[in-house]
Amino acid sequence: MAGRKPKPTKLKLLQGNPGKRPLNDAEPQPENIAPECPDWLDDISKSKWESVAPELERIGVLTKIDGATLAAYCKNYGRWVAAEKTLTDKGTTYESDTAKGTIVRVRPELKIAEEAMRQMRAFASEFGLTPSSRSRLKGTAGQIEMTGNDDDKKFFS
Repeated sequence: MAGRKPKPTKLKLLQGNPGKRPLNDAEPQPENIAPECPDWLDDISKSKWESVAPELERIGVLTKIDGATLAAYCKNYGRWVAAEKTLTDKGTTYESDTAKGTIVRVRPELKIAEEAMRQMRAFASEFGLTPSSRSRLKGTAGQIEMTGNDDDKKFFS
């Protein structure tokens, strides 16, 4: 399907439905319970999960079926941190001996860090975790501001 992907109704509500388009009152509403952190995540990724999941659950954008998406975000965070640590410790380049002599190469961790950051940013936007998406959210802890008609309010309350 071409075009921009649709924004979840809950995020539209948190952002005050700026386009004033009709809300999808038939959108599936999974239970607002944070999924369990996968045991296969490394320590850094688990730490990110433990810091982010409760907040996402609190504002109502994390459900029990979002585990894989959140795990992908956290795993990419862990991968990014590990790659950045290597780059900090060893630098962005290294010397390699070839038949033509010694040449300077870029560490593969640089590309790993860049790709993990790109993936992280993509997953973060799914949950409203970027500064720009967060600045568009409205409401208070655990409460979504309702901006639609009375039928919308009944469905989403």
